Amino acid sequence: MSEKPVVYVLHGNDVHAMQAFIHTLREKLGDPAVADLNLTRLDGRTASEDDIFNAAGAMPFLAERRLVILTHPFTRLTAESARQRFCQRLETLPETTALVLVIEDIIERRSWVHFPPKHWFRAWMEKAGKRVHYHLCTLPDLSAMPAWIQKEARSLGGQFTAEAAAELARHVGNDTQTARQEIEKLLTYVNFQRAVELEDVAELTAQGGEADLFAMMDAIAEGNARLAQNLLHRLLEEEDELSLFGMIVRQFRLLLLARELLDEGKGVADFLQAGISTSQFVAEKSLRQARRFSMAQLEEIYRTLYEMDGAVKTSNTDLPTALDTFIVALAR
Repeated sequence: MSEKPVVYVLHGNDVHAMQAFIHTLREKLGDPAVADLNLTRLDGRTASEDDIFNAAGAMPFLAERRLVILTHPFTRLTAESARQRFCQRLETLPETTALVLVIEDIIERRSWVHFPPKHWFRAWMEKAGKRVHYHLCTLPDLSAMPAWIQKEARSLGGQFTAEAAAELARHVGNDTQTARQEIEKLLTYVNFQRAVELEDVAELTAQGGEADLFAMMDAIAEGNARLAQNLLHRLLEEEDELSLFGMIVRQFRLLLLARELLDEGKGVADFLQAGISTSQFVAEKSLRQARRFSMAQLEEIYRTLYEMDGAVKTSNTDLPTALDTFIVALAR
């Protein structure tokens, strides 16, 4: 057997890319029925150290390797002794194991928050050599999304015209998970018999202000101030300024509530059950966008919006100008 990594570190803010990487590893296990017997998924927030290493240390059954996927791998490793023991036990894993550490992250001030360059685990990675493989999964730039959409469509056996890809990118921003869902929906709509065209996207995808608002939020999270500002100006042309302000406040409130659910380890079903929204699309989109912000960031943003609302009501500020300043500052 050729030497392969034993530990895979998937890190970044592109959940779709992480899922695709894991899917590729799973396919390498061979027959799906056998693969299921050699696949274990664990959550580091609830799994004990023994749970993790008992699964990772087990021998594969009728397959070359065993695949163990561990999300939130460092949540419980707060003590220095626990961190050292975790690294020591990684060194004892057999070559028949592929342990995947999934680290979903966000960017603040152009730096990773949860797995920064000086994170304690990176020291072990440097020493581990070929036993570890680090794979960075970053969301595409917004300008690269039309090409990404066309490539993804081809991988599914379909096609998008350049105009259709650009329009879909305008709707979804660089949210690759939502983009993938929309691509599949549109290809199914045309029955994979022809290329998806601009009119198809216009007919099936969220329209107008909602789409531009989602795209603006993506631009803010990415730090693309120019695009965020352009989308704001487009929204100001399409929407009443007070209505638009209400939409922005509502969206950040949704992200604040979504971030709270994420921090509690909850997801879409909990979002809907809590009555935050009745829309599956809004729930999924809000949770994905909330991953790009910390709770502290969102709380500060919400305070700023509250102060802006007061200033507007007392006629101490011009709303379009205030929004322009707010969006540009936020996206930097």
